[in-house]
Amino acid sequence: MYGVVPAAGAGTRLRPRTAQRPKGLVEVAGQPLLTHCFETLCALGVDELVVVVGYESEQIVSYYGDRFGDVSVTYASQADRAGLADALLAAEPRMALDTDETFVVLNGDNVCRANLAAVVARHRDAGADATLLVDEVSRADAANTGVVAFDDEGNVAGLVEKPDDPPSTTVPRGFYAFSPRIFGACRAIGPSPTGEYELTAAVDWLLDDGGRVETVDLDGWCVNVNTDADRTRAESLLRRE
Repeated sequence: MYGVVPAAGAGTRLRPRTAQRPKGLVEVAGQPLLTHCFETLCALGVDELVVVVGYESEQIVSYYGDRFGDVSVTYASQADRAGLADALLAAEPRMALDTDETFVVLNGDNVCRANLAAVVARHRDAGADATLLVDEVSRADAANTGVVAFDDEGNVAGLVEKPDDPPSTTVPRGFYAFSPRIFGACRAIGPSPTGEYELTAAVDWLLDDGGRVETVDLDGWCVNVNTDADRTRAESLLRRE
């Protein structure tokens, strides 16, 4: 199973730590963010890692090379860093996928101790095109990220990015299982007002195109390390293990 790790961002909110190094090499509890991410994916059964790099990419390639333990590592360049859907399209040529094969995506700035295996199992059991790990947040936080909308029967009805009036408080938590249909969706969407190609828009396009989208509620924790406060929180949670 392939594991895609988007890690192209400049990590400006972590400066000065990222002034001269990529965000993925910022240490949390004594090891780089990407090492946490790779370990999580390898424990899930991933046997090939595709790392999408951009800012200070040569440092990541030099640090990890082409292997992480017994798992092969390849790299895809995201020159424009134009959103997560753009990152997936950068990774696509590095993967040889059957039409119904499952692959997973874990954002490279996430530290997780969660039920990721349940996401993969739900995806395969349901024959889904996209399965998202989701969590409940406040309405204020929901207005600043991607949000999942549900119909009256609890099925996923759509996704919207940074809505003024969130249709729910359920948000993706940075881990996804996909079928290869997601690539067509990523190519079909246009840029957001900020110029980025949003993964939420691609999943929403899949729904409109008759695709099946599932969610799995977070059991455990995931910290998206964007700031020093996030880094401190992740370290605190890791110390409790």
